Amino acid sequence: MSTIAQTLRHAAHALDRYSDSPRLDAELLLGKLLGQPRSGLIARSDEPVAAASEHAFAELIEARRGGAPVAYLTGSREFWSLPLTVTPAVLVPRPETELLVELALQPSSSTPHSDCSMLDLGTGSGAIALALASERPRWRITGVDVSPPALEIARRNARDLGLHVDWRLGSWFEPVAGERFDLIVANPPYVAAGDPALEKLQAEPAIALAAGPTGLEALAAIAGAAASHLNERGWLMLEHGSTQAPGVVRLLQGHGFANIRSHLDFSGNPRVTLGSLHPLHQETS
Repeated sequence: MSTIAQTLRHAAHALDRYSDSPRLDAELLLGKLLGQPRSGLIARSDEPVAAASEHAFAELIEARRGGAPVAYLTGSREFWSLPLTVTPAVLVPRPETELLVELALQPSSSTPHSDCSMLDLGTGSGAIALALASERPRWRITGVDVSPPALEIARRNARDLGLHVDWRLGSWFEPVAGERFDLIVANPPYVAAGDPALEKLQAEPAIALAAGPTGLEALAAIAGAAASHLNERGWLMLEHGSTQAPGVVRLLQGHGFANIRSHLDFSGNPRVTLGSLHPLHQETS
């Protein structure tokens, strides 16, 4: 019978060619199985692992070697310090998407700390909408997704966290016809259909990843329709691929947005581009 330390060491070695963080993956999977945080595994490193648990852990490691994300195997992922339920029905929330939350929380003429209306397009697990709801409980937040299973996960996360979001089923702006918002955010599919990166992401829903031949199709659809759903001086904030910022800037320019700028994620890649519906210095009558 192996100890926790031995079990983790063997698992990390088995994952070495299949993961960028084999030790972390092994700790998260064994911790979930044993009901222990990572710190608990360290504190109990000399304790034996029961045979039944060893067998179940071996199955999890094999699934991880087959490409299953750790979040799907544990059923959860932390985002903005919120524990979220995730399943293969939704994209696994990425740390770089927290930049979108940070930017949405920055004070501006269109996003006051209270009485702000916000729309999250392609909400998936609800990560962005729920992060903002946790920080700004007085905001009126709407989350839209075209996938019924994804929206059910978002609803479940909202219930578990005790947060309120108005969830709507449909494609992009269809469920909010005639409505306007102070802020629209989106992390839409932006991977080109032929991108080799999709091979490593086969376990995640293709509808949340691939946008079309160029990868800009969903971004273009949102940018083209956003103005008719924004209040004056409202903001549009779009997450995109690390090489797509120039294309997204051109999209926003072409649809009359001003104050356009791109922001870098923690890796130094341009990840979010935003713009306002009218120049901030322009006075309206």
